Amino acid sequence: MATAATGKAGNENPDLEADIKQLKADLEKLAKQMATTGEHGYGTARRAAAMGAEQLRAQGEAKLEELRASAKDIEEQILATVREKPVTSLAIAAGIGYLFALLARR
Repeated sequence: MATAATGKAGNENPDLEADIKQLKADLEKLAKQMATTGEHGYGTARRAAAMGAEQLRAQGEAKLEELRASAKDIEEQILATVREKPVTSLAIAAGIGYLFALLARR
């Protein structure tokens, strides 16, 4: 009886071994595809990050230029006001200095 059970298992064993071999091959193929997909995804993400960093750098430079232009405009306005009203400008400067001195004491 044990022989019959062993014989029967022996008949199923080649099919099972073929299925296991096919499964291993499928798993290896799937692993290779996953690795390839991961590499493509990494490359795409890296390119997107580089492009984003470049855009941020360009935007930062543009904002810096805007600030420089604004500062230059303000400087020109202050100089024009000082030239037009030197006494008033001196009084304002003295008042601001006095306020800073009061704040510095505290």
